Amino acid sequence: MKRDESNWGEDFRLVGDETVAGVLEAYEAVARQTEETIRGLSDLEVSVALPEAPWFPPGMKVSARWILLHVIEEAARHAGHADIIRESLDGKTSYALIAEERGKAF
Repeated sequence: MKRDESNWGEDFRLVGDETVAGVLEAYEAVARQTEETIRGLSDLEVSVALPEAPWFPPGMKVSARWILLHVIEEAARHAGHADIIRESLDGKTSYALIAEERGKAF
């Protein structure tokens, strides 16, 4: 489903005929396209115009390095949110989970 300002909140749930498998497939396609784009850059200081969006100043340009660091930051932030939710459900810290996965006591 195409998302825009009128339905952006639907990014956080499956709607219509969307499935987990379909969303993961779309995510993998975007990841492949992102990797191909990055590999095609001459260097990370290439200036890139940001798309028009309410959260970007009009005409804003940043380096490819800035974009990549922003993607890493956002992924880490959301992974941290998911970890907080998971820990609140099972009470296990990452150290306990790592030990458990390795078959050791923590």
